[in-house]
Amino acid sequence: MHRILTKIVTALAAIAALSVAAPAPAQAAESAYFVMTDITREQFVIKLTDPAKIQHARDLVNGETTDRPHVIGRILKRQAPYNPRWSYHLNTDTVDFFDQAIEVCDATIPYVEDHLDEAGGAFLPGLFWCDWTSRLVREVPAP
Repeated sequence: MHRILTKIVTALAAIAALSVAAPAPAQAAESAYFVMTDITREQFVIKLTDPAKIQHARDLVNGETTDRPHVIGRILKRQAPYNPRWSYHLNTDTVDFFDQAIEVCDATIPYVEDHLDEAGGAFLPGLFWCDWTSRLVREVPAP
């Protein structure tokens, strides 16, 4: 029970840190785009600009690591040019990777789309989404 509580507290602390973190100063950053999928086999594109996160994503795609394989981030309820199939995308500044997270942020790609109007309340509080079955499958060129 103590291990479970520790994991929950750790996950909540990570979500809280993401929600209060000040945006990084504007700089000319490389952008990289990755396709993620989940248990539904649907595909969703994420954009990364942080060099360390880009490298981690490339390491995941290339099989060089299995550490923190799942994607977490804050949903923006609007379409992105690089992810046109979906009515939402992840705020690039909040995208990160995780091993385990709390259940309250877990949902599949199509489930988020189908319940987007409910996101931010009891469903995906704070608009944080952490698809437990998410995994990166490939890097794609910029649109």
